[in-house]
Amino acid sequence: MEGTNPVNKKLAVALSGGAVLVLALTGCGGSDDNEKLDSWAKEVCEGVQPQAKKIAAANAAIQKETSDSSTPTEVQKTDAKAFQDMSDAYKAMGATVQKAGPPDVDDGEKKQKDAVTELNGLSSSYASLRQQVEKLNTKDQAEFADGLKDIATELNKLSKSGSDALKTLEEGDVGKAMAKQPSCKSASATPSAAKG
Repeated sequence: MEGTNPVNKKLAVALSGGAVLVLALTGCGGSDDNEKLDSWAKEVCEGVQPQAKKIAAANAAIQKETSDSSTPTEVQKTDAKAFQDMSDAYKAMGATVQKAGPPDVDDGEKKQKDAVTELNGLSSSYASLRQQVEKLNTKDQAEFADGLKDIATELNKLSKSGSDALKTLEEGDVGKAMAKQPSCKSASATPSAAKG
């Protein structure tokens, strides 16, 4: 009987790439004083941090479910819940950035709008991955493995294309203001954030 483990591993790797998106919201370095921008950054960081934790927990759940002993049904259930959690988290992040209003910088309105559009788009993408994983045939292990492979490919695309507007949002002074916020610092306190 063919195990789904190698594919599960692939899925876990693709998923950990998705966590990179969250880190795009956690700026690095600098400390120019701009009270308006600082209070904007505080609001965004505090709203984003719990969602970043939720996404990290969803990633961890999927990686934990990638052992040899997991049945397709268990993998399906865990993945579907994790994708839903991620979808909810990105939606909440979009709402946070929307509510905070444009940052007090040049092009702030465009940056904010692009980031909200992107976060909402990510939310929809993860919701559709949840639907995809729920439709997989858990009775046929080979077919299930193939389906997971497609989902892993989608995840890779998401993690590569997902953070452009967020990077734009946190360029320059916005990133500096965000870097000063303790909640943004803790949101990025993971090994993969070391490149920040």
